[in-house]
Amino acid sequence: MKLFSFIPNTFTLLNLFFGCIAVVHGIYGDLKSLAFFVVLGLICDFFDGFFARLFKVDSKLGIQLDSLSDLVTFGMTSSIVMLNLIGNSSFVLNNSSHSLISLTPYLAFIITLASSYRLAKFNINSINTEFVGLPTPANAILIVFIPVFFEQINKLHYLENIFFLISIIIISSYLLVCDLKMFSLKLKNLKFKENRLVFVFIALSIVLFLTFKMAAFPLTILLYIFINLFRIKI
Repeated sequence: MKLFSFIPNTFTLLNLFFGCIAVVHGIYGDLKSLAFFVVLGLICDFFDGFFARLFKVDSKLGIQLDSLSDLVTFGMTSSIVMLNLIGNSSFVLNNSSHSLISLTPYLAFIITLASSYRLAKFNINSINTEFVGLPTPANAILIVFIPVFFEQINKLHYLENIFFLISIIIISSYLLVCDLKMFSLKLKNLKFKENRLVFVFIALSIVLFLTFKMAAFPLTILLYIFINLFRIKI
């Protein structure tokens, strides 16, 4: 199996590569392309863990590399999306002559700082079957698909509201670093009793995607957060 030990790190580096491309698209204001490459990074992030477990590769280098890649693909891209939205909000555009208000979009990088803190904390904690705080990939999916969601429901005016946008930054950053235990989607077996939360989440997510299509991405993350907050008894 040592022959295949390079495969997980290859997917990790692909994750980082797609994250870098997403950042470039975000700098140019192309948030749809940014979201597309974040999804590609998410797929690579899934497969690096999958192949690491499959080939039983336990690499300290791989763990650190994975976190560094996630910081770009999921942390930085989330901030860039919010940077664009706040920078294009009516509040900032109408008050761009004020130096302090012109700096408001940089509040978006609080998400990157929170992502960095979360990833560092994750690396030094012992392995657990549950996450502590919202995983950075989930937070990224929540953030980068917000424009898609509001465009589909024809409520783009929400993205003009500076207080709404800053609230998203504060809430998502808090969820990244909080101590709320959240279930993992990794299945050790197919027994419903042991994986009921995962199965219910997957079933409801399918319904959301059938109903809202691409706009369902942030809704599935909100559903994930809601289930973990209330730990619905089923």
